[in-house]
Amino acid sequence: MDDRQHPRTAFKILTAAQWAQFEAEGLFKGAPVDLADGYIHLSTADQVQGTLDKHFAGQSGLVIAEVDLAPLQSLIKWEVSRGGALFPHIYGDLPMTAIIGHVPQIKAR
Repeated sequence: MDDRQHPRTAFKILTAAQWAQFEAEGLFKGAPVDLADGYIHLSTADQVQGTLDKHFAGQSGLVIAEVDLAPLQSLIKWEVSRGGALFPHIYGDLPMTAIIGHVPQIKAR
């Protein structure tokens, strides 16, 4: 798929503790699942709810961070995952400078 067909932003769901550490350090190296898989999992806008439902059900205090993919292009791979959909994965660290907004304190269903 041509990169121009991909969204310009994606989303990372973090726990309150992960977000606080990210804010303090300015760099996110990944949640335990990211570290285990070797990349940071992101979701497109259309995939966020499914990711919340599958991986964060019942959790509260979550933060959804919107990530500008442009400065990370060399680190992003779009790979087939849940349901055959392409998901953006960051093969490297996520800098706070790539975060263009966030929604704090949400609760997954």
